[in-house]
Amino acid sequence: MSLFFRFKIDYYFSMNKRNIPLYILFVLLVIALGVGLFANLFMTQEEVAIEETPTPTPIPTPEVYHASLLVGGDALLHGAVYVDAAVGDGTYDFHEQVSLLKPWVSKYDLAYYNQETMLGGTELGLSTYPTFNSPQEFGDAMVDLGFNMVSTANNHSLDVWEEGIIRSKEYWKKQEGVVEAGTNLSFEEQEAIPVYECNGITYAFMAYTYGLNGLIPPEGKEYLVNVYPGQEEKVLERIRQAKEKADVVIMAMHWGIEYSMEPSEEQITFAEQMAEAGADIIIGNHPHVIQPVEWIGDTICFYAMGNLISAQEGIERLIGMIGGLDITKTVENGETTIKIENVRADLIYTYYDYAIRNFKVYPFESLDDSILPGYQDIYQEYIQIITERDNTIQVGGI
Repeated sequence: MSLFFRFKIDYYFSMNKRNIPLYILFVLLVIALGVGLFANLFMTQEEVAIEETPTPTPIPTPEVYHASLLVGGDALLHGAVYVDAAVGDGTYDFHEQVSLLKPWVSKYDLAYYNQETMLGGTELGLSTYPTFNSPQEFGDAMVDLGFNMVSTANNHSLDVWEEGIIRSKEYWKKQEGVVEAGTNLSFEEQEAIPVYECNGITYAFMAYTYGLNGLIPPEGKEYLVNVYPGQEEKVLERIRQAKEKADVVIMAMHWGIEYSMEPSEEQITFAEQMAEAGADIIIGNHPHVIQPVEWIGDTICFYAMGNLISAQEGIERLIGMIGGLDITKTVENGETTIKIENVRADLIYTYYDYAIRNFKVYPFESLDDSILPGYQDIYQEYIQIITERDNTIQVGGI
């Protein structure tokens, strides 16, 4: 190093020793300012990144509700049926006669059948064909099985006149969780459209009959039984009103031609009209034999279920049908959709012996040749009726 340069450095430091603390302070300030600017820049970039990241729109979760429905036929309690159920002390027990239906019925949320004969009870005096009055204990057995929907509008509704309907209504109103439709105790009750609920799905249930075997309600008491001939447009309007109030509209119709396995033109036409009006499920009874099942658009129609139990003669009258289906309700973005699906049907058989005793209702899957000889061939013959108008209907799986 040259003497001149070394001299300059020595001279500089000798002249500025007193300023060294200021230099150090200056350097520290510069460092602090740099750190602050860097931190501020980093935070600003982070904030911008947060502001620029869009918040994801939450995807609404659909609300889905399910219910299942089983449907059965006519409980036609001839004298032989209730005599067989007599206990001996003036009471009756029908549980054993229908016990084999329990595994089917117990799987369903809703279970329907038609009480063809009024349950006026023993106090009115029991009677058989042609004007029936039946023990209320039959209702006990059906409720204990799990049936909770009952239609009472049929051609035998007035067999024991107004008193029979009053006693029947009183009985069914005592059955907790059971819905009954078809007979009424006032015009107000007849005009009402009750809405019920099952597993978050609301439903309306109405029942009508084609007639009353020539009997006429007392003047001023036409409300006693729901009769539809001449009132078809009113029935359709009630369906429209019910559809505005309930998710599902279920119609029980006592119609058709006795012992005919084909639906009549009147059944077909009125079923189409009810479907168009908003009925979701149509359950037919009265012919005492089974008739086909078919879709009418989105409406499922069981034209006739046959007898659930009776003492009638003839294999065709001892074979009945049990149907099943699932109801799904989906609520999404404020919109509700209803879907009827998995429609299925199977057969039952009412057995009694040569003495017309020991009544028992058998699912065909529980039969053997000792109970019904040739039952397998008979089954194959009768399931063809179920699918005659619609081969998409599932046989079995109840």
